[in-house]
Amino acid sequence: MATLQTYRKKRDFRITAEPRGAAAAAAGHLFVVQKHAARRLHYDFRLEVDGVLKSWAVTKGPSLVPGEKRLAVHVEDHPLEYGDFEGTIPKGQYGGGTVELWDRGIWTPLHDVAAGLAKGHLDFELQGEKLHGRWHLVRMAARGREKRDNWLLIKGDDAAARTEADPDILDERPDSVKTGRSLDDIAAGRPPVPRRSTPAGPDRIKGAVPAPMPAFVEPELATLAPRPPGGRRWIHEIKFDGYRLLARVAEGQVRLLTRGGLDWTARFGPQVIDRLSALPLDDALIDGEMVVESANGVSDFSALQADLSSGRTDRFVFYVFDLLHWNGQDLRGAPLTARKEILRTLVPAQDGPLRFSDQFDQAGDLVFHHACRLSLEGVVSKLRDAPYRSGRGREWVKSKCSARQEFVIGGYVPSTVSKTAIGSLVLGVYDGDGLCHVGRVGTGFSAALARELFRRLDPMGVGASPFAGALTADEARGVRYVRPELVAEIEFRAWTADGHLRHASFRGLRDDKPATQIVREVETPQAAPTPPQRRIVTLTHPDRLYWPDAGVTKEGLADYYADVWRYIAPFIVDRPLALLRCPDGMTGQHFFQKNFWKGAGPGVVALDDPAAEGGKLIGIRDFEGLMGLVQAATLEIHPWGASCRDWERPDMIVMDLDPGEGVPWTAVIDAAHEVRQRLEAAGLSAFVKLSGGKGLHVASPLVPGADWRAVKAFTQGLARAMASDSPDCYVATITKARRQGRILVDYLRNQRGATAVAPYSTRARPGAPVSMPLAWDELGPEVGPAHFTLATAPARLAALDADPWEGFRKAARPLEVAPHDVA
Repeated sequence: MATLQTYRKKRDFRITAEPRGAAAAAAGHLFVVQKHAARRLHYDFRLEVDGVLKSWAVTKGPSLVPGEKRLAVHVEDHPLEYGDFEGTIPKGQYGGGTVELWDRGIWTPLHDVAAGLAKGHLDFELQGEKLHGRWHLVRMAARGREKRDNWLLIKGDDAAARTEADPDILDERPDSVKTGRSLDDIAAGRPPVPRRSTPAGPDRIKGAVPAPMPAFVEPELATLAPRPPGGRRWIHEIKFDGYRLLARVAEGQVRLLTRGGLDWTARFGPQVIDRLSALPLDDALIDGEMVVESANGVSDFSALQADLSSGRTDRFVFYVFDLLHWNGQDLRGAPLTARKEILRTLVPAQDGPLRFSDQFDQAGDLVFHHACRLSLEGVVSKLRDAPYRSGRGREWVKSKCSARQEFVIGGYVPSTVSKTAIGSLVLGVYDGDGLCHVGRVGTGFSAALARELFRRLDPMGVGASPFAGALTADEARGVRYVRPELVAEIEFRAWTADGHLRHASFRGLRDDKPATQIVREVETPQAAPTPPQRRIVTLTHPDRLYWPDAGVTKEGLADYYADVWRYIAPFIVDRPLALLRCPDGMTGQHFFQKNFWKGAGPGVVALDDPAAEGGKLIGIRDFEGLMGLVQAATLEIHPWGASCRDWERPDMIVMDLDPGEGVPWTAVIDAAHEVRQRLEAAGLSAFVKLSGGKGLHVASPLVPGADWRAVKAFTQGLARAMASDSPDCYVATITKARRQGRILVDYLRNQRGATAVAPYSTRARPGAPVSMPLAWDELGPEVGPAHFTLATAPARLAALDADPWEGFRKAARPLEVAPHDVA
């Protein structure tokens, strides 16, 4: 290649050990800094551009002090092979002297490289073992007849910068990143600094080879599949909902690199870094995922984004699942199970900020089923004997519990309730024709995030649509188009027949993936039933936030109830309802509404209570009635235990187990099982659900026959019997003073006019929890009282083989026993 002619003319390769080299065909982003003791000591700074190393001789070496200019003389291009060269150039040869590989890594240009070189101003980021952050190369104006092409190397002002009072990186870390040697060691021909040996070293593992640790390895990626593969060749791991990171540990320093090679070490605080630094090893490349877990132990990408935005660092957990390099050995050729076994010995603890991601050897479908029931993101299946191969392949397969992927933001619609916030985002994916429009997302952002998105998107506005095809009049209404540069992660229920997203919810921005790489992954089967009829009720201000902390809007609540309509309908239709209404959302004013009100809207009906004079109660007949409740800011639905077709004879019992201060969750579970035993002893069936608050509800369907007085007497007798038999565990009176350390067995839900929150109803509590029915075999310590939320409940139901309360009405039995019979 012509670009290397100058390099070759200056060297006699029969004498010097420098590589002759050739220009590379594939594009890369290598950078190296070589400490060069020639006639005078300097540092050769090299960036990979168009298959060669563009090179500058930095006379005093790089400085980490922002604004401090270091002269960088532009010299001839070098071959990529030169980036690994360390040794002595014989005297008399060009550049004669000792060369040390002082730093190496990945560089990321921040604008067009060719234009920057031509203009004489190159901005970029470095992710090396010593140099990090933003840098500038600026060409100096030529002086007189000066032939040298002089530039200045300048550090940007960022988290990787230092002050003049800080140690000089050149003095602090003078030795080679390749061999650990100094210039004197290299000149004297001394061997590389030995690595610490370990009794169970990687040299015993088939496929491991001695090798210097690379600056970066492109991660192995999984291919999407609808279900996990079967057979004993596969192991299965939980799929985390966070940022994929490569932890590089070398010389006691830790760097966290994104899947694109960006250095994000400074973003996650000291806790994870300190734990990685303390691992018993010399060097390592560890593959893992950084997450933030909810109170229920489930990784939550939205919470991760919120912590990053606010600067909070105490909740980060780094789950590690693969080991690519360890103590001077490249393990990528070793079997997966061997790599994981070494990693398990290095990271044995399962608590704290650093955790080992274990494998499951059971059938993939079983692991997947259990993960989805618990509202986890999904499962990653891996061939147990496969080596580690960068890029996307078939040896890793991911199966998701709900449809989720990244989309490009091509525009936004302003909020209807704030002039400085977005109301929805307009999304697309790239295909062969350009950016293809796939619809909008209007829920999932908190109020603060909606404002932040507006702040970021407003300056990015463009006059013309970035989408390849024309949008319809409805699709384009109110849209402000932007440059398609930001990437959003979106969860959605399904693809519609015309290629649009249905019931989409925003989960966060992905700044670890470039927009141009975002394509539609697969056609995902519909994950939830279609509402029984088209929605007629028009939602005013659909982007009004009902749960600001969870980013759930009015439209998000409507979408949720559309998904669960067939499950919730039997418990709220044709039944008197008490509503918890929150016109300003969960954090605003709350009030219970039991009486029908003027202007209730279509679908919400007035019920005549035969025992009451005057006021009418609230009811609904169909799905539109439920949408009318959403429009009325109903965040909780509490039905009677009787139908309006038979007011005086209840058709279900609800026992509310409400734990006092200091009661462990396992004690509440034990209480539910005891209630079940007592109900079954009385000839009744028992079903359990999470209240969505602190406790559990145990329900029994009844054949209407006994009146309210008999039902209340029966449930009161059951509660008092439990309190009498175990006075240290239970109380049957609602007085709070007696509930410390005990569980209230609340029977008062079972009297005329009393209500209990409906199965599948949302709760006006932080996180938008849902009162979720469970199968009895699901009731365990891993499922807390508010485990399921509006965001996760539909995917859970879609993953189940059957409704956990299927057959509830068929299990109805008449109440025939006297109260004392349950004691």
